[in-house]
Amino acid sequence: MELLETQDPEKRKLLETSERHRRELEREVTDIGQRTEQIVTNALIVGGVLALTYVVVRQFSKGKSKKKKHKKQKLSVESNDGVLEAQIPPAPQPPSLLSEIGNKVINQATLILVDIAREKLMEYLENRKRNDAS
Repeated sequence: MELLETQDPEKRKLLETSERHRRELEREVTDIGQRTEQIVTNALIVGGVLALTYVVVRQFSKGKSKKKKHKKQKLSVESNDGVLEAQIPPAPQPPSLLSEIGNKVINQATLILVDIAREKLMEYLENRKRNDAS
């Protein structure tokens, strides 16, 4: 059967053309898939960095958004007329060792994610530059 199809020059030309178009379409689909994968990877990395940055900023600005009620200590001082009361603000507590370690870990993780995002962005721009040059 193939022998009969390839003997006709017009059919053979059409078969070759359709095969060439099929290969070209497969190549384009593969390229689109690779580009989409790169874009999704980059978007996930950038989104992760933004989410981590948001969490870090929320942690640092947490004291401003939520006002904590501190009980104020009262100091009684006796005078000739009676008792005078003065309010003493609570002494600020130093951050715990665990919170300091957590802050350092968050800072390091942020730096690592930003570095990865930068590398991926550079790869993407280089690939795009190469594709534009082709």
